[in-house]
Amino acid sequence: SLLLLWLAIAKKFEPLLLLPIGFGGLLSNIPEAGMALTALESLLAHHDAGQLAVIAAKLNCAPDVHAIKEALALALPSVQSQMENLAVDMGYTPGVLALFYKVAIGSGVAPLVIFMGVGAMTDFGPLLANPRTLLLGAAAQFGIFATVLGALTLNYFGLISFTLPQAAAIGIIGGADGPTAIYLSGKLAPELLGAIAVAAYSYMALVPLIQPPIMKALTTETERKIRMVQLRTVSKREKILFPVVLLLLVALLLPDAAPLLGMFCFGNLMRESGVVERLSDTVQNGLINIVTIFLGLSVGAKLVADKFLQPQTLGILLLGVIAFGIGTAAGVLMAKLMNLCSKNKINPLIGSAGVSAVPMAARVSNKVGLESDPQNFLLMHAMGPNVAGVIGSAIAAGVMLKYVLAM
Repeated sequence: SLLLLWLAIAKKFEPLLLLPIGFGGLLSNIPEAGMALTALESLLAHHDAGQLAVIAAKLNCAPDVHAIKEALALALPSVQSQMENLAVDMGYTPGVLALFYKVAIGSGVAPLVIFMGVGAMTDFGPLLANPRTLLLGAAAQFGIFATVLGALTLNYFGLISFTLPQAAAIGIIGGADGPTAIYLSGKLAPELLGAIAVAAYSYMALVPLIQPPIMKALTTETERKIRMVQLRTVSKREKILFPVVLLLLVALLLPDAAPLLGMFCFGNLMRESGVVERLSDTVQNGLINIVTIFLGLSVGAKLVADKFLQPQTLGILLLGVIAFGIGTAAGVLMAKLMNLCSKNKINPLIGSAGVSAVPMAARVSNKVGLESDPQNFLLMHAMGPNVAGVIGSAIAAGVMLKYVLAM
């Protein structure tokens, strides 16, 4: 927790999230305070033999804390909820951070509201002006699915134990999209949420360090100097229609992606319609800032030492950086592949912006391009795949939810 606070304050690494996450972790680890404990966890920490016996009888297990925790881990959500209510009836109350978590993340509300704010701050213009860049955003999502396979491989060889839902939640780190990572891990693997959120936001802050070596290794000096044609002007009508058409197409084909993409498109429609400027301004500023505070503190509730300091955490951090690397490489290689069958060349550097770290990845593409040609400005071109990456990560999350929860 202190390390996260130091990174946020001294190094300015994603301070808007890492500072509340770090402080939430600090609060959750205060001995005897129990601020991050649910009512049931408070009961288990109290070690009252009679109360443990009642819980154990309901779960049909031995009346000791370890056996009860194992039984709860295997129990259905409805049974877990029943045990939580039983603990409340016995006089135990959840800590304030546990309540924040239940309302903000357990319900899925906070990541969705933040996605709405991101939508209100997003300009689809560069993507609409050059629709081909949608393929770059799609290619960069390869890092997500490659990481799922990596997590399952670690489990197969007995190195670190990951279930399929946990592997899917870890994989979404490769999308470089914090709200999506929190939303998906909250649904599939809440026990890993703290580590996944910390990894996602830490690596998003490290994009300027992680991406350039990969970009330079996969491109030649000549490719980095490619100048792209000027983007066309996108009409107001196109910008208004796009979020509506996008939502209808994706929601009909993949309903599980509708919550994330729906909030994103709604936020963007408020921005582009021009008729609800007060709402758009509130979503972009006040609302997203308030929700970010509670989201960060809620994630901090999952940084309790006995849950966070596990071998799985190290595996998540390792897989996270690999996911970023694969996503970056896939975007660059897709751009090179598209150049083989295209008259209007794409600078491969903008392929790395396909990861949805907006706008950091686009800025990195622009910066690396300027190093090779000081007059080659790629920022607006890179925003196309950058925005496509946001859409891609939301769709990838929908795919995970649809198929993993069905198993």
